[in-house]
Amino acid sequence: MSPIDLNATIKKLDAFSMREKKPLHLVLLGGLALQHYGMENRSTIDLDAEVEGDLESLFLFLKTQGIPSDLSENISGWSVVAMPPGYRERAITRFKSEFLEVCVLDPCDFVISKLRRFSEEDVQDALFVVKKYEIQTDQVSRFAEAALEHSIKDTTLFLFRKNVDLFLKKIKKEYRNK
Repeated sequence: MSPIDLNATIKKLDAFSMREKKPLHLVLLGGLALQHYGMENRSTIDLDAEVEGDLESLFLFLKTQGIPSDLSENISGWSVVAMPPGYRERAITRFKSEFLEVCVLDPCDFVISKLRRFSEEDVQDALFVVKKYEIQTDQVSRFAEAALEHSIKDTTLFLFRKNVDLFLKKIKKEYRNK
C-alpha cells in the first residue's frame, strides 16, 4: 500500500461529497491528523475518522480509491476510555466546502485519543503534539480526568490512569532535558 497525503485525500473527499450532494463531516485521527499537526515524516496508509454522513458510501468510495479506512459515527466508542466531553465542539476545521467539512481534534483531545491505546507509536505521536502545541501537563491531566469521568466503569480505567501518569512523567523529563 502506498502512503496517503492529507491534502490529496481532502481533494478526493471533496470530489466525492460534491458528486453525492450530501453533507459529510469528518474528524480525522491518526496519521492524517498528524500531517495537519505538522509531523511531516509520519506516513499513513489509512484514513481514521469519525463520520457524520453516509458512512457506508464513504467507506466504499475510499475502497475504490485504494484507501483503507477505519470509520465510526462515534470514536469515543473505540475504547473503554471515553473521549473527553466536548471533543466534537473543540475540533478544528481544516477544510470546508459546500458539502464537506474536514476537522482534526483539538491537540489535547488528540493526545488523549493516543493515550487510550498507548502503543509506543501512539506515545511518540502524543509527545510530538504536546511539544508542538506546548500543552502543559495539567491540561493533559484535566482532559484525562474528564475522559475517565465519562467512561464506563471498568478495570481498564486503572491502566489508563497509570499510562497517563507515565506519559506525564515522560513529558516532565523531556522538558527538563531541554
